Amino acid sequence: MRTAPSRHAGIPRPRRLTAGALTVTAALALAACGGGMTPEEAAEGGAEDAAEFTGEYTGPEVELAYWNGFTGGDGPFMQELVDQFNEEHENITVVPNTIQWSDFYQRVPAAVQAGEGPDVGVMHLDQLATNAARNVIVPVDELAENLELSADDFTAEVWDAGVYEGKRYGIPLDVHSLAMYYNTEHFAAAGITEPPTDAESFMAALDALKAAGYETPFWMPSLWPSHLMFLSLLWQNGGEPYSEDGAEALFDSAEGVEALEWQRSIIDGGYSPSDVAIDSQYVAFKNGETSITWDGIWQINDLTDSGTPFALAPVPTIGDETAVWANSHNFFITKQATEDGDKYQAAQVFIAWMSEHSGDWAGSGMIPARQSVRDSGVLDGAAQQPIAEQIDQMRFLPPVPGLGSVQAEALEPAVADATLGAQEPAAALTGAAEQATELMARNLESFGG
Repeated sequence: MRTAPSRHAGIPRPRRLTAGALTVTAALALAACGGGMTPEEAAEGGAEDAAEFTGEYTGPEVELAYWNGFTGGDGPFMQELVDQFNEEHENITVVPNTIQWSDFYQRVPAAVQAGEGPDVGVMHLDQLATNAARNVIVPVDELAENLELSADDFTAEVWDAGVYEGKRYGIPLDVHSLAMYYNTEHFAAAGITEPPTDAESFMAALDALKAAGYETPFWMPSLWPSHLMFLSLLWQNGGEPYSEDGAEALFDSAEGVEALEWQRSIIDGGYSPSDVAIDSQYVAFKNGETSITWDGIWQINDLTDSGTPFALAPVPTIGDETAVWANSHNFFITKQATEDGDKYQAAQVFIAWMSEHSGDWAGSGMIPARQSVRDSGVLDGAAQQPIAEQIDQMRFLPPVPGLGSVQAEALEPAVADATLGAQEPAAALTGAAEQATELMARNLESFGG
């Protein structure tokens, strides 16, 4: 979704999503369309003519439309898994359709309602509630039960966030978070022997890098992923961005203001240029122009291929609590698939197989969501291993329908205005929180909350 091939974004690129996203009215119209099962019927076992799920599919040959957004360095790893699945299942052919994430969330609802979308797919955890409310995807509680998946094999945060109105809509594949990338050559030149872990050691590292001749060692972006940095810092300060019931934006709290003031202080302190355009901080790090960047672990393979001398460490705990923004790719089944019992069964077999092979997906730079898979040693020596060790501190947005557009329309511009110096952090967040709460009230009404 970015210009660089590695830009597998953890969430869709907001400036494109806002311009073309479905309106709430359109979403309601889609949700009212007929066809397929109701969520209640899907939760009770699927299409009427589908046999009980046994983990195998013995029906006639079937073709599954599988949509995902793995357009970056993770794409080849997913294609390999699909090819392997197809080789092992003579009567199921999975046909991938890979779409930029920003376009994915615009196209899937309308395509499914028209019967021309995916039967099965992958979407981000924070999009499940929206698509469940639109009746685009169906519950997968029975599949999770048949796979013997439970909270015991996942962190509570990622497992619970896949539930909307008492039903599960996603099977977690992975977890991916922000991380701190640092240039190992720059650190050596500055005499830094260990990656910083807190505010004091982080600022000391920046000062040492400046003293070593790296004038602006940590570029603070105004856009992506600045709002994800803000969320991480907000959680570290003990705050919450939104209420769990989806009724109110809370990010204008004292904890939020402190987080955004810290981001601006990086610029005011001379550690970053004053106007860092989207992606510029990543490109600068990749080219050796800057020493530290906070970005998603999906960048690992791109940086490795580029030859950039780097290592990974968890985002430092600038506040009082260890916390970092994270997201998760989840498998889903659409209402479209429930109209065909064979497809519905085959889709479950595909998801089951992919969940069992999620260790292979670690090669994409992601962290397997299942504890049992992580414990098998698949991350031993992997670049993301130190990030996975802090998986219990990863934080996720609440399962609130429409929250993605609230982020894009309210929070992200406020963070940008403050980092650019166009508004003071407190004023920027106050106005944005009022706007966000109004949008959330409309969403609650529209989605039946």
